[in-house]
Amino acid sequence: MHDGSTFNHRYVMTDAQGVENATWMLTLFNCFGYHFCLHFEAFDLQRAPVYMAFVHFMGEEHDAKKFNYSLEVGGNDRKLTWQGVPRSIRDSRDTVRESLDGLIIHRNMALFFSRDNSQELKLNVTGRIWEIQS
Repeated sequence: MHDGSTFNHRYVMTDAQGVENATWMLTLFNCFGYHFCLHFEAFDLQRAPVYMAFVHFMGEEHDAKKFNYSLEVGGNDRKLTWQGVPRSIRDSRDTVRESLDGLIIHRNMALFFSRDNSQELKLNVTGRIWEIQS
């Protein structure tokens, strides 16, 4: 369990060419009196390998809408950023994946960010969660 609303995770895969339908990490966060879960997964999207990161809210959808989150990944003087509302845990991982509601990184871009000769995946995903002020 991670306490706090900001995070920095490093995902490493020694054989980036061999990853199919993998879940790397499910990190639980305790912030603002609620729990959140960061997912990082790999799967094929229309026969092209991608990596996806997103945040689940451990509760109902109406409470999830009280928060926003951002995710960022980068390297080689480039970065990709995603911002959204966390999905309720009532929405399955498959539902989130099918709707592409998260940070999507195509393999070629992920390897470019990794600064390696297409052999090893090394991604730093940073992010934060914040409460929407009403």
